[in-house]
Amino acid sequence: MSIIPSFFSGRRTNVFDPFSLDLWDPLDGFLTYTLSDFPASAREIMSARVDWKETPEVHIFKADLPGLKKEEVKVEMKEGRVLQISGERSQENEEKEDKWHCVERSSGKFLRRFRLPENAKVDEVKASMENGVLTVTVPKQEMKKREVKAIDISG
Repeated sequence: MSIIPSFFSGRRTNVFDPFSLDLWDPLDGFLTYTLSDFPASAREIMSARVDWKETPEVHIFKADLPGLKKEEVKVEMKEGRVLQISGERSQENEEKEDKWHCVERSSGKFLRRFRLPENAKVDEVKASMENGVLTVTVPKQEMKKREVKAIDISG
């Protein structure tokens, strides 16, 4: 084995070689998992896709919940400033003579939680649902700027 690295003759695999091209990548394999690789409790949290946008007046949450009715979705404020969106998507009935070729749509419970900032007016939260998109609007209150107080240094 040569101690001069060769970048043209393939990968080097000696982990003790400081010139080796085989580096440990802590992100190797990251985001290559499918939902079925996770336990059911983790899939619940990950299954609802949510966008959170902040404007000067409000926080807006939009969740894609295709095929669900508003009666199947819960929007709650928990523990003071935690917005919780949850629900359950029913599984389609299976008949014995049915033959499934592909199953990609998820079913079961979903749950998402968001800790709202101090400027959120949690008593004025509004939610609406249209065409499978849940929109939660949280108004903001103007935060008082903290006064800076100079401290004298003695000595």
